[in-house]
Amino acid sequence: MDSPGGTALLAGRRVARIGFGAMQLGAQDAEVLRKAVGNGVNHIDTAEFYGDGAVNALIRAALHPYPEDLVLVSKVGAEHRDGLVPAQKPGQLRASVEANLASLGIERLPVVNLRRLDVGPGLVAEGDQRVGIEDQLAELIALRTEGKIGAIGLSAVDAERLRIALPAGIACVQNAHSLLSRESAALLRICRENGIPWVPFFPLGSAFSGHPKVTEHPEVRAVAAELGANPAQIGLAWLLAEYENTLLIPGTANPVHLEENLAAGRIRLDAATFARLDGLA
Repeated sequence: MDSPGGTALLAGRRVARIGFGAMQLGAQDAEVLRKAVGNGVNHIDTAEFYGDGAVNALIRAALHPYPEDLVLVSKVGAEHRDGLVPAQKPGQLRASVEANLASLGIERLPVVNLRRLDVGPGLVAEGDQRVGIEDQLAELIALRTEGKIGAIGLSAVDAERLRIALPAGIACVQNAHSLLSRESAALLRICRENGIPWVPFFPLGSAFSGHPKVTEHPEVRAVAAELGANPAQIGLAWLLAEYENTLLIPGTANPVHLEENLAAGRIRLDAATFARLDGLA
């Protein structure tokens, strides 16, 4: 079976470079998950706080018992309590890992991303939720030593804290990043220097300020027309070409959009086209 976008290593395991972000899935979307895995996706990004546990429950219902090569990546650092709130304290991180293990029906999470609140968009830590990354990493390292998690990643982190975290052994970094929004460029440079997989979220932009919609840019649309692709595929193909260890996790509940996202891995941008797009940010 072909691996969409080719492959790269994540926490020592080989995964397709186009994975799947499960955040927006609803209870009726099991077939989209099965279709993704059936088409070579073996990296799924989730969190217990997505849908207040509903997304993890859906993954378990749709895919358990899990294929041997499937890498489930979860996230800790927030929780539902009358809405989504920060959960940055070490004890809260441990409780979230335990909740993910229970809801996914597994004994070990291959990768857990620490969702820091250093950079936007979204939640902001205040008061006693402003926790030093050293204390958080100590708890995650303990969980790794206990065998409850396999590797530690970071999400929504700044460059200073990423450098502090490097000695802990960082498996991947997730930050907002797209063809048109590159405020995380310093993070990407550190990942390049250390061979760390880069997992951009909002790869096509978002409704948050400062993250313009890639698919609406006229030059992206022009390149798409020239290559017989759609604008979303061009935005994803550019990200794949930017760094060999980029792992994409586009999410969708639409089976047609899923097929289109996976097909982006077959698009090859020549040097001139890549440079043309690269100059848009």
